[in-house]
Amino acid sequence: MAYQRKDSWYRRAKQEGYRSRAAYKLIELQRRCRLFAQGMRVVDLGCAPGGWLQVAAKDVGGKGRVAGIDRLEVEPLGLPQTVALVGNIYDREACDRLREVLGGRADVVLSDMAPDTSGVGDADHVRSLELARAAFEAAGRLLRLGGTLVCKVFDGLDLNDLIMDWKSAFGKVRRIRPESTRKGSRELYLVARPFERGSAL
Repeated sequence: MAYQRKDSWYRRAKQEGYRSRAAYKLIELQRRCRLFAQGMRVVDLGCAPGGWLQVAAKDVGGKGRVAGIDRLEVEPLGLPQTVALVGNIYDREACDRLREVLGGRADVVLSDMAPDTSGVGDADHVRSLELARAAFEAAGRLLRLGGTLVCKVFDGLDLNDLIMDWKSAFGKVRRIRPESTRKGSRELYLVARPFERGSAL
């Protein structure tokens, strides 16, 4: 099937004021997994253009805090509980900055990061797992005990190995494919919780 950027989810996002169609993936993940509650601290890795920041900010409310980071600058969202930093998640100092902005460790770490796709499924799968491992390492420095990591990956042969690695730090890792995922896409989301390894990283 040909890639259609302006599908029904794209048009709905424009109508409802979300920065991206990906907002509906997080809305569904919240409905199915109850990721957020009022007053929580949330980190969004690779947050541009800001759709996930919008969803998280709504769910944590005015007493919560949402901090995003991306290599690209994010246009201000006008949400006082939300801040978007410019930086690289591979940089430990970036994690320190996120914790400082949050005022402590996060309850939830989100990653909707995806590689620049090549059209070669296996290669894109491997690149997506590299980003997932980076998100996992960042989560080790950012999450509180009992916290949750949500991360996009492309399905493939090596995914089970990644999940087994994650189970060394999380009690359970669940795979979810949101309804708004494009037909033919290999993407899915891993929801890992509770964080048990502590702050060794």
